[in-house]
Amino acid sequence: MPLCADSPGLDVPYFLTETITAVLSVLGNLFICTVILRDRKLRAVVTNHFLVSLAAADILVGAVAIPCAQMADAGLPRGQPTLCLLMLCTLLIFTQASIFGLLAIAVERYISILKPFQYPSLMSPQNSLLVILSSWVLATFIGLLPLMGWHKPFPPDGQCTFNAFIEGTYEVYFNFVTCMLVPLATMLVLYSRIFLEAKRQIRKVAEREVDVSRHARRRRVLHKELRLATSLFIVLFCFALCWLPLNVINTLQLVCPSCPVPSPLTLATIVLSHANSAINPVVYVFRMRSFRQAFTAAFSCAWHPLPASAQVGLGSDPTLPGAERLLL
Repeated sequence: MPLCADSPGLDVPYFLTETITAVLSVLGNLFICTVILRDRKLRAVVTNHFLVSLAAADILVGAVAIPCAQMADAGLPRGQPTLCLLMLCTLLIFTQASIFGLLAIAVERYISILKPFQYPSLMSPQNSLLVILSSWVLATFIGLLPLMGWHKPFPPDGQCTFNAFIEGTYEVYFNFVTCMLVPLATMLVLYSRIFLEAKRQIRKVAEREVDVSRHARRRRVLHKELRLATSLFIVLFCFALCWLPLNVINTLQLVCPSCPVPSPLTLATIVLSHANSAINPVVYVFRMRSFRQAFTAAFSCAWHPLPASAQVGLGSDPTLPGAERLLL
C-alpha cells in the first residue's frame, strides 16, 4: 500500500498535515505508554500489554514512518536505491505492526467476552507477550518482502518514490487483500460475535433486577446496547475509513493504469492512513475511565494516583459480566 506520495517534489500542505499527524501520534501514544508503565496495577493487566504494543507501533509510525513518507515525497534519498528501499520497508513494517495490534486487541476482547473462564489461561502474561512478539515478527517479515526482492527495477533517475520501487502486485494482492482486508474481516466477525454475546448478557442481567419497573429496565438495556453498538461501530468505522480509501486507489491504479487519479486525492488518502495511528488512542484508550482520569490529572498539573476502581483495563476482569467489561 503506498504510504507516501508517488511523485517527487515537496507538497507543502501535505508536509504540514503529515507533520501534525506525526506529532499527535507520538504524543497521544506516548501518553498511553507512560500511564501504563508508571502504574503497577495497570502493568499487571494483560489487556494493557496489547495496548502498549499498539501504542508503540503507532509511536513508530509517527516518529519514523511518517518522516520516511515525507522524505519520499521529496524524492529522497536520491541515487541510493537500497537505502530508499530500506526506508520504504521500514514504513511498511510499522504501519503493518499497527494493523496487527488492532487485530490482537480484537482477539483479546473476543476471548475475554465469550470465553471468560478460559481467559486467564489463554491470555496469561506469557501468552500475551508471545502473541505480541509474533505479530511484530510477522509485520517485519511482511514489510521486508520488497527488500528481499519483491520490488520493481531501480529507476534510472534515482528518485526515491513509493510507486517507483514497490510492485503493484505486492501493494494490492498481498498487502491490501491479505494484510488489510483479512484483518478487517476478522475484526468484523469477532466484534459481531462480541456484540451478540454482550447484548445477551445485558438482557440477562436486566432480568434479575427486581427493584426497577419494566419500563425503566428496558430503557436501561437499550441504553447499554446503544453504547455497546456505538463503541464497536467506532472501532470498525475508524479502521475502515483510514485504510480503505488508499487501498481502493491502489487497486484502481493497478487494474486501470490509464485511469486518472488526482494527486491531492491520493495525498489525502495517504494522510488518512497515517492518521489511524493518531486516532487509535482516542478509540481504544481514552474511552476508558482510568486513562481519562490520568489525562485530566496531567493537564491540571496535579497527577493523582488512579482510583482503585478505575485501575483495570478493557476486558481485564473476567469476574465482571462480559458486557460490563466491554463498556469500561
